[in-house]
Amino acid sequence: MDFLRQLALQGVEAGWLSDSFSYAFVVNALVAALLVGPLLGGLGTLVIAKRLAFFSEAVGHAALTGIALGVLLGEPPDNPIIGLFSFCMIFALLLHFVRNRTNVPYDTLVGVFLALALAVGAALLMYVARKINIHMLENVLFGSILTVTDQDLMILAISCLLITIVLIPTFNRILLTCISPDIARVRGYSTNFYDYLFVMMITLVTIASVKIIGAVLVGALLLIPGATARLLTKNMGDFVLLSAFLATVSCLVGTILPMELELPIPSGAAIIIVSAVFFLMATCFRIVRKG
Repeated sequence: MDFLRQLALQGVEAGWLSDSFSYAFVVNALVAALLVGPLLGGLGTLVIAKRLAFFSEAVGHAALTGIALGVLLGEPPDNPIIGLFSFCMIFALLLHFVRNRTNVPYDTLVGVFLALALAVGAALLMYVARKINIHMLENVLFGSILTVTDQDLMILAISCLLITIVLIPTFNRILLTCISPDIARVRGYSTNFYDYLFVMMITLVTIASVKIIGAVLVGALLLIPGATARLLTKNMGDFVLLSAFLATVSCLVGTILPMELELPIPSGAAIIIVSAVFFLMATCFRIVRKG
């Protein structure tokens, strides 16, 4: 990180970059955007194929309960990573377990779990209110990429590395279990195994992205770039690459633009707005092209 910060300082001194890049937190924010953008965009294509649009929203909202539990268990209020990770992973796996063993429609089940997570989180936060700064909760809900620390970047980098190592060799199998579970079973694939593996990857990247995008908005960045890419291409390879590219550009532009224009907009909200603008442009292009 020190090397990147020195490189940014040299760019500022040479006039290639604006003065904002002389601050360490700006460099951290851009590194976070470059890490989380491609991963969320790439995984988003599988989220769309598997129709899990609201699953990551439920996990993101469960982050509130995870933070409260972490603080109650004695973790530092500004980064209760063990409570956050443990609760969200248990929450996600339990949700998927119940889904496979009941006839309740999945969207209804997600709604029940989401409401429960919010209610428990709100109740527990009453007990830890004296230990938590209200601005920290705002960061959790709406994201604050400019407050990303070296520790956050390390956690994000490790999460991205683990998911990439697992995802690359299993992508086609996970995709097949999403599109046609019956064909996957005929080929000898364990659909339950790949379902749970995918759920764990989505949960991990959601937890790692909460501080950057926000619990309320992280699901949107999994969904919108993929939906935009689907409007523009039919090839699966191009679909994944374009989704990852759009998510990365949205993260970078949503981070830099409010800062340079001095707009009082949370980074998470700015990133989603930029992503939504791309979606609207792609929709208009598709309508004009069909017309």
